[in-house]
Amino acid sequence: MSEIQAASVRDVAADSPADLAAVISRLYVYPVKSCAGVEVQQALLLETGLEFDRAWMVVDANGHFLTQRELPRMALIQPQLKHYEMVLRAPGMLALHIALDKVEAPVRVKVWNDEVAAYDMGPIAAQWFTDFLGTTARLVRFDPEGKRLSSLQWTDGIESPNQFSDGYALLVISEASLDQFNEKLVARGHAAVGMERFRPNIVLGNPAKGDKVLPHDEDRLELLHIATDQGEVQLKPVKPCPRCPIPNIDPATAHSSPEVGDLLQAYRQDARVNGAVTFGMDAIVLAGVEHLLKVGQPVGANYRFE
Repeated sequence: MSEIQAASVRDVAADSPADLAAVISRLYVYPVKSCAGVEVQQALLLETGLEFDRAWMVVDANGHFLTQRELPRMALIQPQLKHYEMVLRAPGMLALHIALDKVEAPVRVKVWNDEVAAYDMGPIAAQWFTDFLGTTARLVRFDPEGKRLSSLQWTDGIESPNQFSDGYALLVISEASLDQFNEKLVARGHAAVGMERFRPNIVLGNPAKGDKVLPHDEDRLELLHIATDQGEVQLKPVKPCPRCPIPNIDPATAHSSPEVGDLLQAYRQDARVNGAVTFGMDAIVLAGVEHLLKVGQPVGANYRFE
């Protein structure tokens, strides 16, 4: 841990009373960037976020990353993580098996403004993605020896690595935030949507006893203290997550319609990111690398005052 990280950890004493009590109610890993997520009951925490999260990415012929923004059908690609392999399934396609411990040729790829080292996953995977997406595509895996850092501006100088995420190790959203959103959505005459639309890693829910988590409490928290069997995990929310058109895409059908984005525009414009609409908080890992996060673990946090 760096000196800056250690100082941040000391900002809130582990034994101080927490302003907010919550639990981890759901955990999600997204092995292939912009494909469907995998809901899990437990996940190993690494410096870069949850193990295998955004470890793979789909790129075009020039090595530029592809997402649901351009190719909504990516939402229909369902990964499954097994002991030694990842299995990818999609409508009309035979299953694609990807060994977790094998890669092929080293390549350079681009994700947003970053050019990073990666490994190509070979011609069979490339043909599978090309056939399903209808455009030239290849599958690549992040090079674990490479280093891609979150914005130091938002992390207050803390060096926080991530893999192929949009920029931060984790995304945290509360159930209360989704519940409030769905109340507003139903009032407009639309069907409620699932948490999958917003692609969080950690979902905060209410403990069995105590105060309830309020909508968008995650926006106001300084540090998340999570009690695990190996000790305390500390996560720092650092940036409100700006939302692109992906939440408009129904993950079950890949059909896109504007009601989710329209509602976000109505009440979630955030001055902290120049008026962009936000939902959830990007977070970094301060302590607890190699600890196992599990659904049901208690979470304590203090509110941030600026």
